[in-house]
Amino acid sequence: MAIAATQPASSRSGAGQRPGSARSRAWALAGVLAGVCGLGSIVASTSIDAVYNEEVAGDANAIMERLSDQVPQLMVFGALAVLTATLLVPFAAGLRRRLHDQAPAGSILPDVAFAGLLLTSVAGLLGSGLNTEFTVGLATGDATYVPEVVVMFGHWIGTIPWLWLGAGITGVAVAVAALRAAAAPRWIGWVSVILGGLTLIGGLSPLQYSAGFVGPVYVLVMALGFSLGDRAAA
Repeated sequence: MAIAATQPASSRSGAGQRPGSARSRAWALAGVLAGVCGLGSIVASTSIDAVYNEEVAGDANAIMERLSDQVPQLMVFGALAVLTATLLVPFAAGLRRRLHDQAPAGSILPDVAFAGLLLTSVAGLLGSGLNTEFTVGLATGDATYVPEVVVMFGHWIGTIPWLWLGAGITGVAVAVAALRAAAAPRWIGWVSVILGGLTLIGGLSPLQYSAGFVGPVYVLVMALGFSLGDRAAA
């Protein structure tokens, strides 16, 4: 009984799989695409600079006019942010299953890793939540918009989508799972220590939006690792 209790989850769950069957890596591919789209959304966000431009600083009407010239960037940002939020969900679910297969019985690490990415997905979805409302109005020249509210929108897309703290939480969970519980390749564990740790530190610091620079890179590298360099993920 004592021996059975210390067996990894992979040996306990293996009985439910058909002999010779291999699990799809589509979840890891979703993570790769989420990382790419996440990076794209951050780049697009940085190009929407109306509220941060010194030439129009403090002038709500001028900021709104400048933002109306950045509708293409707004559309690209909105599409990529929503894709990122969507793709993170299957990646999070697949990562949870992958860690659960080899983590010790009763470990909370797979659930923590899942929850971190889910939190990031929610932040991205909320970050793009006002995009349709304002992009359509700015594109059509809707005169009913209050300039100060449009300025708030500019700050919204420059902050909320950058909240990648959850990916840092995932990084710590994956690092512990890989390096302490051997539930993932050790190199992915060290990547998680570095990139995941930097994401977490950035998200916890007063400069919390800095997590947006590192978080998508971490998701991309980790997902590539599980896609191409992890035999147990199949």
